Amino acid sequence: MKRTISVLVENKAGVLSRVSGLFARRGFNINSLAVGETEDPAISRMTIVSDGDDHTIEQVEKQLNKMIDTLKIKLLEDSTSTRRELILVKVGAGLHQRGEVIDIARVFDAKIVDISPTTLTVEHSDRPERIDLLVDLLTPYKIKEVARTGTVALEKGAGTIGYKPKKD
Repeated sequence: MKRTISVLVENKAGVLSRVSGLFARRGFNINSLAVGETEDPAISRMTIVSDGDDHTIEQVEKQLNKMIDTLKIKLLEDSTSTRRELILVKVGAGLHQRGEVIDIARVFDAKIVDISPTTLTVEHSDRPERIDLLVDLLTPYKIKEVARTGTVALEKGAGTIGYKPKKD
């Protein structure tokens, strides 16, 4: 089962390497990883999607908590979080297929961001499972290239990960 872990870490060199190394040493695969600064430039948010049962994810959380650069960890449940991913898909589409690809994009509220004589590039942001469905529907049109971001996620409502920096 895929699980989403949100981790606040110090925004400094080597942190990403140490976190990914922790997963590798334990034999855990990272399905998706997105990292970026938070509202505080000294802190980065890592959104990690990994396969694992409750025990495996609990072990990952414990190991992450031991890391000096880790500030806060939160397991995000699908029902209580908003998750999004961005995709760019370059599809082979001559004159005859172009309308069909545009119709599929329209159903998803996706954008056509580039057109050449033989290809269309589709951009879309949505839940990861909807991104997967879009890819499935575009596959018959000979996908030439795909670029996907990792999943980003936040807790729904007023809830936050709850990290408060220490005041000097």
